[in-house]
Amino acid sequence: MRARIAGVAAYLPERTVTSAEVEARVEAESDGYRPLPTIVERMTGIRSRHVMRDDQQASDLAVEAARTLLAEQGRPPASIDLLIFGSASQDMVEPATAHIVAAKLGLGCPVFDVKNACNSFLNGVQMADALIRTGQHERVLVCTGESPSRAVRWKVRDRDQFADAFAGYTLSDGGAAMLLEAAPDGGIFYRDFAAVSSAWQVGTLPGGGSMHPRDPDRTYFSGDGRRLKEAFLAAGPEIFVTALEKTGLTWDDFAVVCVHQVTMPYLAVLRSILDIPADRLVTTLPDHGNLASATLPLQLSAALRAGRARPGDRVALIGLAGGVSLGITLAEL
Repeated sequence: MRARIAGVAAYLPERTVTSAEVEARVEAESDGYRPLPTIVERMTGIRSRHVMRDDQQASDLAVEAARTLLAEQGRPPASIDLLIFGSASQDMVEPATAHIVAAKLGLGCPVFDVKNACNSFLNGVQMADALIRTGQHERVLVCTGESPSRAVRWKVRDRDQFADAFAGYTLSDGGAAMLLEAAPDGGIFYRDFAAVSSAWQVGTLPGGGSMHPRDPDRTYFSGDGRRLKEAFLAAGPEIFVTALEKTGLTWDDFAVVCVHQVTMPYLAVLRSILDIPADRLVTTLPDHGNLASATLPLQLSAALRAGRARPGDRVALIGLAGGVSLGITLAEL
């Protein structure tokens, strides 16, 4: 059996915050530090990002997307036999956020979390694919709820601390859900993953773990964007090039190529290295920001709703994440 993508949906909070508003808030909450005007948009290409309501949690974002998806597919909660919550965000350290999502959806099936930074959702799909192919489950709901707005440092001392916190100013809140079902053909036909774990310290959110369990100053994103880009480039394009070689396909054989998007300049570099045709990309970053693991399902959902991808088409999902992780999944809808 194959794991077929039956449907995908995304949820974006109504409230948006522009890059100019981000800079204004940093200036207002800092003691004398003022970011260079327009620096966030100039460096990233991001015009706005989504921010969830104060009464929402990561689980709520996943639930919103999942409810939309189940309604569109005409599937009652009882038809789901496994739920995977694949997200960099979580409601709390314990229990698994998947339990909270399942309770809100009224599911009674087994659940678990998958966590691997911005590749969390893609790894969740990887797990669903494996469990369906081995006959352990027939219908799996993979969902994510990303709430990075809760970990942005607004009060900064100086330029160095602003640079260290800069990744947080690109991030956006959102949820997504994908339904995978057992099918005799079509579906996911290739997947591969790689890691350069020696670069794990380049981007972190340290608070809450055993290293820094109760240090408020460690609850903000910290990272070096230049070093993270260098780590990705050092990993090389082999995993993606090999996928095409092993399947005998080119990017032109795909209706859309969904790529995790961090900044527009880096997306341009990656597209150039991999030689992906511009008309195959689904560009979401400028108006929606970096949605972490929700980025890829948002792009696929947008492509389906715009008619850019239809049943029978091939789609590619390319994942990049801190850690550092890389992944690619190829599927026929």
